[in-house]
Amino acid sequence: MRKGIYAAGNWIIDDIKIIDEYPHQDGLTKVRAIKSNNGGAAYNVLKDLSILKAPFPLYGAGLVGDDEKGQYIIDDMKSCEVDVSNLKITNDAPTSYTDVMTVASTGRRTFFHNCGANAFFSNDQLNLDVNAKIFHMAYILLLDKMDEVDEHGKSMASYVFEEAQRKGFKTSTDIVSEASDRFQVVAPSSLPFINYLFVNEYEISKLTGIEICEDGKVQLEKAKVALDKIIDMGVNDFVFLHFPEAAIACDANKVKTVCPAVDVPANVIKGSAGAGDAFAAGILLGIHENCPIHDCLKLGVCAGAASLFDVSCSDGLKSIENVKSIEAKFGLKTV
Repeated sequence: MRKGIYAAGNWIIDDIKIIDEYPHQDGLTKVRAIKSNNGGAAYNVLKDLSILKAPFPLYGAGLVGDDEKGQYIIDDMKSCEVDVSNLKITNDAPTSYTDVMTVASTGRRTFFHNCGANAFFSNDQLNLDVNAKIFHMAYILLLDKMDEVDEHGKSMASYVFEEAQRKGFKTSTDIVSEASDRFQVVAPSSLPFINYLFVNEYEISKLTGIEICEDGKVQLEKAKVALDKIIDMGVNDFVFLHFPEAAIACDANKVKTVCPAVDVPANVIKGSAGAGDAFAAGILLGIHENCPIHDCLKLGVCAGAASLFDVSCSDGLKSIENVKSIEAKFGLKTV
């Protein structure tokens, strides 16, 4: 019987810099603090699952550079009891890193990313002979080789997801919030081979061409139309949309389940980096354990809320009991 979560894709060191404000071009702002920590979908999701003490095996795959950052990642994952036998070292590029500029007063962040070794991670380097239940590879649009589209209009990632499903995995992915027009070119060919897709309000609008926000706020009816369109594009089981006010799960029959977000006070939010991956980790933990979809959503929004308590991607999370208690402490938003 398959058991565990196998995460592949982006392995990044986030160099988080706390700043007074985001400056205009050619302007200056002061850096008040610096913290280096985990970043990237594979790294964040596995780290979060380890902190939550997921009761199943964890596996990682990808590329890091032959450098201090790469060794830090490998050592960190080993300390989290993650199987890193498929996390390889390359001499072709340094370990990927991101400068995360986080505004102290709001927690809003801006990313300056060096793709590094992640740009060289390809189909040929991925071993799918792992007896895990769920295969999560992300981010789409941030893995150069996987994002290449062939003459048939299929991305290299789509072949990976197709093979993963053939081998018996449930497949999962996330899309990075890239400022580009590549969403509808790169992502669609993977969707028919995806069981669980994670998107935020920006990504779903770019993927479907349906703008779901007005005056900076998500319009639920438009969001539901966009979710239906993604199901029509081929996602097999669930699309999970997360945004500041709530999360919505849309199943293959277009049945929607809505869960309000935790009403975390602005004055306790330290940063929002990693919140989407924490949300995904909570959802995937619930799915792996065959929880009802509303319970999966609740765990996802609580894990996402917990990540807000620290500027790093994962240090705000504690035990699963602690994460679940956040709802009782702060309550849920009104949707």
